[in-house]
Amino acid sequence: MINRIAVACLYTSLTFACTNAMADETFSLSNNLKQGALIVGKTEPDSIVKVNDKVLAVSASGDFAFGFGRDEVKPHTVTVTHKSGLVETKVLTPELREYNIQRINGIKQSIMKPNPVAVKRSRQDNAQIKEARKTLSSNTAFANGFIAPIDGTVTGVYGSQRVFNGEKKRPHFGLDYAGKTGDPVKAPADGEVLLWVPDMFYSGGTMIIDHGHGVTSTFLHLSASKVKTGDFVKQGDLVASVGASGRATGPHLDWRINWFDVRLDPAYVLNLTPMK
Repeated sequence: MINRIAVACLYTSLTFACTNAMADETFSLSNNLKQGALIVGKTEPDSIVKVNDKVLAVSASGDFAFGFGRDEVKPHTVTVTHKSGLVETKVLTPELREYNIQRINGIKQSIMKPNPVAVKRSRQDNAQIKEARKTLSSNTAFANGFIAPIDGTVTGVYGSQRVFNGEKKRPHFGLDYAGKTGDPVKAPADGEVLLWVPDMFYSGGTMIIDHGHGVTSTFLHLSASKVKTGDFVKQGDLVASVGASGRATGPHLDWRINWFDVRLDPAYVLNLTPMK
């Protein structure tokens, strides 16, 4: 890594300042600091990395990851303590985004009222998903770049939201691709299949693949799986088929990216460049 004058470095989306003595060790981060971004970092092996008070996993080659949520506005302090004792700090402030918000009035109250059966079933489904997303593995596929899981037109984007009768509904946290039932779904990066459930109430056929260090892909509304839980897949492998299962208006793929329980923008991971 190149030399850099740094012991304490302060970063925001607009400013950068370094103070103190010349240092041989440093760390680097992917340059997208927007809301919804997956941040991939590289440092010296055996360094200790913290984001605020959370200690991150660091691979044998110095890779680590974390992310900003859709509405995150608070500064995040990244602290790296090197084996030599050098301590570096960067303060990252998420760059604000504008999302597609649709306001629709005149919706019947009968439609607005949640179905108790649906609520109960969705809670059971969400518990399985939440448990899978707790996985912390040593896989470093997240640092090697991602490919789109399907060759299709994007029809829905991350962060969009509808407001019915003044009531905000849950934002859309995925990237929707148009497709036909049976179209192939590929692994966007290497990883282990953590979950496959063919009939979740809202999301239908649901699959989660672990890409390491808390980074996971989730695929919704699938018609079939080509792999099973516990399988390890390589980037580009056929893992599932597009469908319209669950509460879908037609066949399509909804692809989501998480860092543990933080929901990230899949479109951003497609632009990540592997760090040297």
